[in-house]
Amino acid sequence: MAVTNKYIVWLHGEIKTPPFGAESRLKAGFLMRRLQQGEHLEMPDSRPMPSIGKNCHELRINDANKIWRIVYYIDSEAIVILEVFLKKTQQTPKEVIDQCKKRLSRYKQFTGD
Repeated sequence: MAVTNKYIVWLHGEIKTPPFGAESRLKAGFLMRRLQQGEHLEMPDSRPMPSIGKNCHELRINDANKIWRIVYYIDSEAIVILEVFLKKTQQTPKEVIDQCKKRLSRYKQFTGD
């Protein structure tokens, strides 16, 4: 059985070393590859983000002394990266949520979703 891979569409952010540590960058790439192959990730690697929209989630990447988040949307043909940020507080900042909502809305307008 052939595996159909979804595209990764980057609307914002990047994953590179630095600022990511090498190990956390590799973990992020590994998790994103699993998403591309259609796997649905759960805690502790990913959690739903209904405050942004349906099919929105965040990858949870722990670095040596930092916590990274990658907010993504699962489309029928793509994994859409809405934001990559360094988490500094317990809650996701309102500015991040609002910006992700705007990016998702523009993406859906562009794709006709």
